Amino acid sequence: MHSAPDLVILNGSLLTFDPARPRASALAIAGGTIVAVGETAEIRALAGPGTRIFDAQGGTVLPGFIDSHVHLFPGSVELDCLNIHGIGDEGTLTARVRARAAERPEDRLILAVQADYTVLGPGRATTRQDLDRVLPDRPLALWAPDHHTLWANTAALRAAGILHGGTVDAGCEIVMAPDGTATGELREFGAFAPVLALSPNGGRDGAGLTTGANPVPAPTAAERAADKAALRRGLAHCARHGITGLHNFDGNLYQMELLAEIDAEDGLACRVEVPLHLKSFDPLTRLAEVAEMRRIASTDRLWCNRVKIFMDGVVESRTALMLEPYPGTDHIGDAVWEAAPFAEACIRADAMGLQISVHAIGDLAIRRTLDGFEAARRANGPRDSRHRIEHIEVLHPDDLPRFAALGVVASIQPRHAPFGGYFPPEGAGRMLHLHQIPTAYAWQAIRQSGARVIFSTDWPVIPVDVMPTIRAAIAPLDMPEPWTDQRQSLIDTLESYTAGNAWVEFNEGRKGRLAPGMMADVAVMSHDLEALAPEAITEAAAVLTICDGRVTWEG
Repeated sequence: MHSAPDLVILNGSLLTFDPARPRASALAIAGGTIVAVGETAEIRALAGPGTRIFDAQGGTVLPGFIDSHVHLFPGSVELDCLNIHGIGDEGTLTARVRARAAERPEDRLILAVQADYTVLGPGRATTRQDLDRVLPDRPLALWAPDHHTLWANTAALRAAGILHGGTVDAGCEIVMAPDGTATGELREFGAFAPVLALSPNGGRDGAGLTTGANPVPAPTAAERAADKAALRRGLAHCARHGITGLHNFDGNLYQMELLAEIDAEDGLACRVEVPLHLKSFDPLTRLAEVAEMRRIASTDRLWCNRVKIFMDGVVESRTALMLEPYPGTDHIGDAVWEAAPFAEACIRADAMGLQISVHAIGDLAIRRTLDGFEAARRANGPRDSRHRIEHIEVLHPDDLPRFAALGVVASIQPRHAPFGGYFPPEGAGRMLHLHQIPTAYAWQAIRQSGARVIFSTDWPVIPVDVMPTIRAAIAPLDMPEPWTDQRQSLIDTLESYTAGNAWVEFNEGRKGRLAPGMMADVAVMSHDLEALAPEAITEAAAVLTICDGRVTWEG
C-alpha cells in the first residue's frame, strides 16, 4: 500500500465470508475499496495522519447487509404513515385514527399501515361501515401488512370513484355487497390504486407495483422534490440498520430517474437494483424498457438486471394460488398469470440474459413458476441464470427438489412465517390443509435440498430492520405439529443476508466479503453476534455503516 488508508476498523470480531481468511480483527479502507484485512496490530500500523480509526470494541464486523427484497419507494413513504401494528379492537383504532386526523387536517386521505386482518377484533371482517364509525367525515384507508388487501371507508371509496365498483386487472377484486356497493375490502393493487391516489404522495410510490409504468399525469417539480425527499429518508433509514444494498421489487423509469438524481446530487446511502415490473397484461415487447432503465443508470450504485413478476396474491386473503381449494371453500386463489403466457415471458426474458424474480406463495403458483423456468431452460439452454422465487410459503413436497435441479434461488422472508414472531402465529394455518403445513415456510428443508437460500424483509410488509429478521430465522417460535422446525444457524443466516445476496445479484467477485479488493460495504455491530443467545440477538444494532467507503450511518 503506497498511501495511508482513509479508515481503519480495529478490535473487531470480523466475519469475512472469505474462505482464504474467514476470521480477522481489523481492516483498512481506501478510496471505496477494502485494501487490507488482518489483525489489529498490523492494520493499526497502516494508519497515517489523515486516517480515521474506528474501534469496534469486540463487535462483529461483517459485509454490509443486502436486503434482497424491498419496496423502497412505498417503504420510504410509509415511514410517515400511521402505523397501527398490533391493534385489535375498534376503540383503540378509533382513538389512534382520530388523533392522526387531527394532526393532519390537510391530508386528503388518512392512511394507516400494518392493519391486521382482525384489526376490529377476532373473527370480525372489516367493512366500510365499520370504518365510517372510526372516521365518518374524511377518507380513511387501512392497509394490511402484506399490502395485498386494503380497507376503505365510504368517503374514500366515493372520492376514488369505486363506491359502486369498477374494472380491475386479473387477480384483483373490489369486493361487492348484494346492494351493489363496495364492502370496503379491496384486494390487490389494481383494486386499491384509486384510493392510494388520494394519499400524500398521490400513489406515485405505488406506480411501480400497480402498473410498472410511470405515474400519470407526470409529476410536477414539487411532487418530484417530495418523492426524492421520501426516498432519501428511506435510504437513510436502511443505512441505520447496517444495510448497504437493496434489491427493489417494484420498478419503473420514474423511480430509476429519482434515484439517479439523488445519486448525482448526494450519493446513494445504499446501492439499489431496480427491476422492470412486467405485468400479465403487458406485451412482451415491454422487456425492451430494460435498455432505457440502463441508459438512466448502469453503475455499481444503481442498475437494472432483472424482471419482476407476480404469479399470485397471499394466503391470508385466499388470493395465493393453490393446487386444491382452501379449507371449506371451492376457491383455489387467483392466478395473476396463466401458465402458457408466463412460460413465454420466461423464455423471452431468459433469452435476453435477464434474471427473473417471481412472487409465488401458493403451491400451484410455485409449481407454475418452476415450470416456466424449466421451459426457459429447455428453450434457451442451461445457463447461470440465478432466477428467483420470492416467498415460497406453501410448497408441495414434489417441487422441493426442483429448486436445486433447476438452479432456482429461494428468496425467503423469515418474519413472514407464522413462527417469525411478527404476524399472529395462528393466522396462515387457518387457511391451509394439515397436509400442506409440513412443507410450508420450509426454509431449512429448502436449504438442505441443496438450493441456494437468501434472506430479506419485503419492506414495508415487514420493517426493514435487520436484527429482528435474523432473530426470526435463528430463534423462530415453537409451533405445534404438523409445523416443522425450520430454524437456521447464525452463520447460514448472516451469509444469506450478505455474501448470498451479493452472489444472487452476480456480484460475488466484488462485494459480500471482507477481503482486499472488494467494495468497501461494511457493517460494524454493537455486539459480538456469535456471543449472544439466539433469542437475544436483537440486543445488537449497527453502530457504523459504510457504503462505497463512505460512512452512511454512525450511532
